[in-house]
Amino acid sequence: MTGAPLDISSPNWPVPPEGGWTADDLDRLPDLPMHTQLIDASLVFPCRQSVFHERAMSFFGRQLDDAAPPGLEVLCRFTIDIDRQNRPEPDVIVVREEALTSLDQTRLPAAALALAVEVVSDDSVSRDRETKPVKYARAKIPHYWRVEDENGRAAVHAFELEPTTGAYTSVGIFRDRMKVDVSFPVDLNLAEIKTHPAKR
Repeated sequence: MTGAPLDISSPNWPVPPEGGWTADDLDRLPDLPMHTQLIDASLVFPCRQSVFHERAMSFFGRQLDDAAPPGLEVLCRFTIDIDRQNRPEPDVIVVREEALTSLDQTRLPAAALALAVEVVSDDSVSRDRETKPVKYARAKIPHYWRVEDENGRAAVHAFELEPTTGAYTSVGIFRDRMKVDVSFPVDLNLAEIKTHPAKR
């Protein structure tokens, strides 16, 4: 996958094959924008991200990396294989270290994840609230966090996989402090996610 943008003035948009694109196609299609995802055999192109999105993603990346025990690694914006038609890219993931087999690796199996974190953007509301949680639960990712900008402060909606139903169940909504267990203890000061531009 390259970082070159698609030329929207060109009529040569990628035409999906019969049955739609596959997870392998993300590595083969030329000139895809970086961070293109595959959802239900359709390409989902990235949009410009807000300051809140970048700050929240960086915060969770740093904090989870500090808290994760040996054997787990934290990555930001890295694609995961759910099935042939779905290769999403969570904003932050916690993954078992043995799944990282090469520095050239471009994807990870969803089964290797302990946690997926999505920071909601204007263009991703329905995907992050509805589509992705269903797919992440089906892939048996044990924990899912959805981070939203709620009236000027970060709110984290935390979910845990319920093994008997195979669906996520809420473990709480956190706005100031987040103290949970995701196979390792996490204690986060969410106020550190600054939702407003810094004052001069």
